[in-house]
Amino acid sequence: MDNDKEASLGMSGAYSQASGPGFVEGPLRQLAPHPPLTLPPSATVREALAGMNQRQADTLVVVDDQEQLPLGIVTLNDLVYAITLDGGGLDEPVAGMMTAAPLSLPADAPAHRATVLMAKRGIRHIVLLEPGGRLYNVISRADLFGLRGGGADLLAESVTAAMDVGQMAQAASAIRQRGSELFTGGMSAEAICHWMSALNDLVVMRVIELIEDEFDLPAVPWCWMVMGSEGRLEQTFATDQDNGLVFQADDADAAVELREAFLPFARTVNKGLDACGFTLCRGGIMAGNPAWCLSLEEWQSRFSAWMRTPDPKALLNSTIFFDFRPLYGRYELVDELRNWLLPQPPEHPRFLRALAEEALTCAPPLGWTGGFVYDGGVEHPHSIDLKRFGARPFVDAARIWSLMYGVWATSTGDRLRAVAEPLNLSAEQVAGEVESFYLIQRFRFRQQLLAEDPDDTNRIDPDTLNELHRLMLKEAFKQAKKLQLRLKLQHGL
Repeated sequence: MDNDKEASLGMSGAYSQASGPGFVEGPLRQLAPHPPLTLPPSATVREALAGMNQRQADTLVVVDDQEQLPLGIVTLNDLVYAITLDGGGLDEPVAGMMTAAPLSLPADAPAHRATVLMAKRGIRHIVLLEPGGRLYNVISRADLFGLRGGGADLLAESVTAAMDVGQMAQAASAIRQRGSELFTGGMSAEAICHWMSALNDLVVMRVIELIEDEFDLPAVPWCWMVMGSEGRLEQTFATDQDNGLVFQADDADAAVELREAFLPFARTVNKGLDACGFTLCRGGIMAGNPAWCLSLEEWQSRFSAWMRTPDPKALLNSTIFFDFRPLYGRYELVDELRNWLLPQPPEHPRFLRALAEEALTCAPPLGWTGGFVYDGGVEHPHSIDLKRFGARPFVDAARIWSLMYGVWATSTGDRLRAVAEPLNLSAEQVAGEVESFYLIQRFRFRQQLLAEDPDDTNRIDPDTLNELHRLMLKEAFKQAKKLQLRLKLQHGL
């Protein structure tokens, strides 16, 4: 492929984009820059303004004196409006001007969740809580990357304004088109993944919201979950559905009845998402499948069974479920499932060993002499499956280590960064791994924009690359080999 063509597909700067300063989404706890400004409900507006001025802050949290529980949030704009337009006085209690019961998230929740919720609800601040409900901090849209730039605000508005699935399909198509333009313009692979995942989340949430109104759903807590690439925030330009539904049930009999009530709704959502370009999962991993529309206790039992009896075939089919995250509904159900799961895997070393064994079946496509190894056979000669043999070694290794060390993150990049300390890796080593993974993702994006045959969307012929890009791809595969060697040594394989 000539250099002009590669440049037009966003590949001319592939190395610089992959290795640039970039950003880290990570847990919200890491992104709040300063301790929060807090005041009791009895504090006056005068005291609030003085505190904001001293701290150079534009937000404060009104907290309970004894327990430090957040009661409400006040912004500088709130106070200015109250004084200048509503005739409020400086000696009035600040609690009278606060927004009570502000949106809150666990401090360890991923930043992506805050990005999507802010866009969905049109707010600019979220309160972060410790496990017991005590205040940790406040995060603003300015602290997040997510939907910055690229026309994201207008696209998000078109999603939230859509009134039927047909309009949603148009909005989803516009997101993919804009994403391809940003990729061609040089946006880094990690940034484009988070950018598209945030907007795709809004699409899915709006589809569910529209369809929910058509059904008389049971009055119990429930939540729509996403898994696989969507759960890992690694959706590309060609993606299918991997989702499930969790609900609260009092007992096994109630779970059966509730499942039957939720399934027609879930199947309609699956069809709606298919109409928006999220193709139906060939393996049936969708909330409309009774196997993946489960009560919280049933999900726990399913994960327990996978960990207790790690059958190789079952493991192969179940790994993407460990990438789950909540998307719509009662997030606390999925957070409860995650908190239950985090301490479990280290108690099942056979399970972790089996995961490592399965991961090692997909060796990076480099021969012992350093040349490429092709896997396409007669149907796809001289080609490499970048999803299976390029990205998967990183995804699998990061997932295994996140389970070993109790990491909440689901994205491969954030998982690799989070396990650096327990693995005793330097910042340079981790950066090399993350950059290599997203470089492979960038080559996958390029191919998906080029491919005319759906079977070719993740296949690449190295001869279509220039010499520099072939060398870069080989170096990325070498990093994957290092990850797999670490897995072998850890598990004695």
